Amino acid sequence: MSVILCAIRGGPEYQPAIAQAISLAQETGFPVHLLYIVNRDLLSSTNGAQARAISGQIRQMGRSVLRTALAWASTEDVTAQGVIRQGNVGDEIASLCRDLGADYFILGKPQVQEEKNIFSDALLAQFIEQIEKQTGTRVVSLHGNAT
Repeated sequence: MSVILCAIRGGPEYQPAIAQAISLAQETGFPVHLLYIVNRDLLSSTNGAQARAISGQIRQMGRSVLRTALAWASTEDVTAQGVIRQGNVGDEIASLCRDLGADYFILGKPQVQEEKNIFSDALLAQFIEQIEKQTGTRVVSLHGNAT
């Protein structure tokens, strides 16, 4: 099955990734799967009850983010669906790429508040190579050094 996968977290910094996924879907006719990941690594320092409560709140936020992105895709006549997963971000992206047989993965430009990239260029290149090698999915990076 031909699919475009795009991981999102919400916020204005992810709008270019969603726009790229929509544009590519319009070009190819492929459906878009929007992925929101509850990052298990962020919950590792809290106890069980707190982790469950926080995880639930993050999932609720994820559903809201996905609804907004899905509405945008719908206005552009693009078939899209949302998926929420919990775990390690890289592992979940690779797993869903394989599960869906994704042709493309849109890699947004995650940033911290100071507008700096979370990934160094070397880590970004390593991440892209890992996803492509493990899954056979082509990564379209919005970092300026797309593959």
